[in-house]
Amino acid sequence: MTPVDVLYEDADLLVVDKPAGLVVHPSYKHPGGTLLDALMAREPAWLPDTRPSLVGRLDKQTSGLVLVAKHARAHAALQHILASREAEKIYMAIVRGTPPLSGTIDLPLTHDPIDRRRRIVAEGGAPSATEFECLAAGVCAHGPVAVLRCRLRTGRRHQIRVHLAASGWPIVGDAVYGEAIEGVTRHALHAWRLAFRHPSTGARVEVEAPPPQDFCSLLYSCFADTSSGRSASAFFQFAKKRS
Repeated sequence: MTPVDVLYEDADLLVVDKPAGLVVHPSYKHPGGTLLDALMAREPAWLPDTRPSLVGRLDKQTSGLVLVAKHARAHAALQHILASREAEKIYMAIVRGTPPLSGTIDLPLTHDPIDRRRRIVAEGGAPSATEFECLAAGVCAHGPVAVLRCRLRTGRRHQIRVHLAASGWPIVGDAVYGEAIEGVTRHALHAWRLAFRHPSTGARVEVEAPPPQDFCSLLYSCFADTSSGRSASAFFQFAKKRS
């Protein structure tokens, strides 16, 4: 069982750092070995009314922060809090192309009628908005690339991946919405920062997950020698100051 890396915990909730490759919730294709299974194994004495429940989910190949409620009351409150504009859900993405310095992608999303596992931009879809800021830009073996800091205003499935691809900047390694790249084993998307009001105390909770080794290795291979944008060694500190 994959160990759970807990970055924050109290009586109501916990925040874990999910590795890429780990499915968050059991399904017919993944009946076991999921993040939820790992949480249950960590606390075998969970009572029926205090079983962990995920407040939002990440794709299998997306790394980073997942919020977990410890009971139903906390789950309901956290869903409401995360839907508010005061909550922060911030991701880092390495993309192909040349995005502008900042902007907001406001495109409606719906199921792909041909493949319901995918999402597409379509008139009449669910309103969806993603803010972005370009932290670094350069050129590597894959062509023009950039690092984006993305803030979700809505939380649709695959939202960042679809929004960026539809704008002409697919995430590096995203074989579903962009293209596979030799040597890149997953899409370069990391749930980096989560900030919200605690459902019981009202205190501000802020949690950050350091990017994993594969993300950092790709980052340095793209930006270590670039003369444009910010250096790979400095941009995370820049992103933190902008939060």
